[in-house]
Amino acid sequence: MSNLQDPRVLFAAERTLLAWNRTSLALIAFGFMIERAGPLLNAIAPNQVHFVSMVLTFWLGLSFIALGAISAVYSSHQYAAVLKTLSQAEFPEGYGARWGMLVNVVVAILGVGLVVALYIGRS
Repeated sequence: MSNLQDPRVLFAAERTLLAWNRTSLALIAFGFMIERAGPLLNAIAPNQVHFVSMVLTFWLGLSFIALGAISAVYSSHQYAAVLKTLSQAEFPEGYGARWGMLVNVVVAILGVGLVVALYIGRS
């Protein structure tokens, strides 16, 4: 428990959560770009791209997307743990402190959906 009676502690935790949200989104976007690089290179130069590099870019891209989804869930879990340590005086009246967590969870769900869609589309 912080016992600081200061809402700045909440806002600092929320900024950290939102930084992790940006990181999660960047990992997901980077993974999607890597996953799409294999088919793009194959379309540009079909005789020079090997099957191994196509498989490698596919799995590497999915791994980055999954890492982004996992980091979104884990950062939401960490933020929830911080919220539990704060006293009621550290929450501004009427402030929705859990909206950032909701956004992170939605990002994670959409990231998992992207992994599933890419995996199904590959088959």
